Amino acid sequence: RTIDTRWVARRLDASFPQMEDSAALLLQPSSSLSRLAGLQQARLRTRLAGMRADLRPAWPWRAIAISAGMATAIVVMALFSASSDHRSDTSGHGTHADIAATSTVLTLSEIQIDAPPYTKLPARTESSLDLKAPAGSRLRWRLRLAPTPPGAHLQFHDGRRIALARDGDEWRGEDVLEVSSLYRIVPDGGPSPADDRLHRLDAVADLPPEVRVVEPDKTLTLLDPQQTTWDLVFEASDDYGIAHADLTLTLAQGTGENIAVKEQAIVLAGEPLDAEPGERHRRFHHTLDLATLGIAKGDDVIVRLAVTDNRAPTPNTTRSASFILRWPVDPSKESAGLDGVVQKTMPAYFRSQRQIIIDSEALIADKAIIDDAHFIARSDAIGVDQKILRLRYGQFLGEESEGQAEHAPDSSPVAVPDSQEGALAAAHDAHERSAKSTAPERFGEEGNTVAEYGHVHDIAEAATLLDPETKATLKSALDEMWQSELHLRQGKPDDALPFERRALELIKRVQQSTRIYLARVGLELPAPDEARRLSGDRKDLTDRVGTLSPQAPVDVGLVALWQQLGTSATPDWPAAEAWITAHASALPDALGVVAAIDRARRDPACATCRTDLRNALWPTLPVPVAGGAPRAAPDAAGRAYLESIRANAPDAAPAQVTR
Repeated sequence: RTIDTRWVARRLDASFPQMEDSAALLLQPSSSLSRLAGLQQARLRTRLAGMRADLRPAWPWRAIAISAGMATAIVVMALFSASSDHRSDTSGHGTHADIAATSTVLTLSEIQIDAPPYTKLPARTESSLDLKAPAGSRLRWRLRLAPTPPGAHLQFHDGRRIALARDGDEWRGEDVLEVSSLYRIVPDGGPSPADDRLHRLDAVADLPPEVRVVEPDKTLTLLDPQQTTWDLVFEASDDYGIAHADLTLTLAQGTGENIAVKEQAIVLAGEPLDAEPGERHRRFHHTLDLATLGIAKGDDVIVRLAVTDNRAPTPNTTRSASFILRWPVDPSKESAGLDGVVQKTMPAYFRSQRQIIIDSEALIADKAIIDDAHFIARSDAIGVDQKILRLRYGQFLGEESEGQAEHAPDSSPVAVPDSQEGALAAAHDAHERSAKSTAPERFGEEGNTVAEYGHVHDIAEAATLLDPETKATLKSALDEMWQSELHLRQGKPDDALPFERRALELIKRVQQSTRIYLARVGLELPAPDEARRLSGDRKDLTDRVGTLSPQAPVDVGLVALWQQLGTSATPDWPAAEAWITAHASALPDALGVVAAIDRARRDPACATCRTDLRNALWPTLPVPVAGGAPRAAPDAAGRAYLESIRANAPDAAPAQVTR
């Protein structure tokens, strides 16, 4: 089937250069070719008629000779093996008999695995001594040893021992697989075992269920006014099966401290999503009737699914995240009924010098339409705002704080001092009374006496924030504010307005300053003892602790073990096993390392065993700390250069080249 006209054309081109790689033209009709291709086709037909073309491949005489020689050798070896077996049988000494005479051979191995009932897995039998099974499985060994020893047992790596009971020519034993372990079969008496390797039992733990929320797609959902139901869809999967699923429903009603919480649990049935036995993958769907639930505006409905598997005796439970359905309250009605209670005032920290100027200009414009008492009250209120702003800026100069700012009522006039000196005296007296009223009534303590009869007039920390030039500008602004406050408290906003504007200009100049200085804290070193300078006396001196953090302690034994495995030295096997046992929880595969140690320890001449152990120990080695590279030894030119420097140096000592 592979030999066709195209194959013939390819063979002609490969075998005969006269074809000029154009033998394919012979397969095409002349009518479909161009004039040039037709001429080439005619040339090839003429050449083909005058030559003998044998396209058959040559016989592979070399391959035939090699095959014949190999066949002859196989026949000779078969005849010799048959004669040897005949002589061995006639002498009565078999191979198994020779091995049995020197060691104990395992001729039959069978382990029956009965998984825990909750897994619903059928019992199975393994012929291998290494296996994986669910945690809690019962293992039953059925072994046959030749020759039959007086006794036998299973020896585990953690020191545990299980005796095997004899049943005719077989040995039987059983155990419950709780954790992964290593073991070997040890005959009691008789020849040593031919295979004393450690065998591995892996306990597969039962994983908790996995829960996925399909609907809703976000944790917080706002209720639509026309919505009457809420659909919930969950999916859960488990490695052995899902026992049940509970939907916890919480209704939170009320606001503030008056919140009532109602909670109920709903058992969901669910439906399987695949044909696997044991209900490993199920889908749960539930629709909440909001009218039956009794939800109202401002209430929250919180749902959470808890899925439990059928693990015994203690099942695994997985809970999903909480999902909230909220019916928001109408924002326009949140402050209903509070209009007469809430006083809409601008906080003091929102007041500014520009706002004080605006309020003063508005008061001056309304002077003709309001009475004198109301005019003085408004002017005094603006003065109080000016005082609050002055005290706030005064903190940057370390000035004293005069306590709570006073606010004049809007409906009653205030007593205004007749002069600036009277205002200063009144303010200082009020400050004195405030300091005395806040002092503790305890006598005999120095601090209380100072607090009762005096007060602090500055704050040292605040006085160091600004440079001297900026501080002087701010001091001038505070002086203008003080004059503005004085006239405002006297009911003279016309006289206060120029001071207010100059204060605003100075404040803007302070805000444009970009340099702020902090208190300078220098390094205070003890004065050196001039008598001990350059004397080399280190009495009462200690070495300073460096800034580098100390290196974590390195397990030298583990590093030494890994290094010894690369040489012919004999490692400290008990120390290695003790270290692995102590750090088993931190190792990715502690049992694999223990098995590698056991193989390398039992066969010291096995290079592969030592290499496998080194590879298993490599991930457990500590990361080396970075250090400086040693100085490289100089070459011939470098040594000559160093010797010439030493030779030309004054008082040159004998040249010594060091690394």
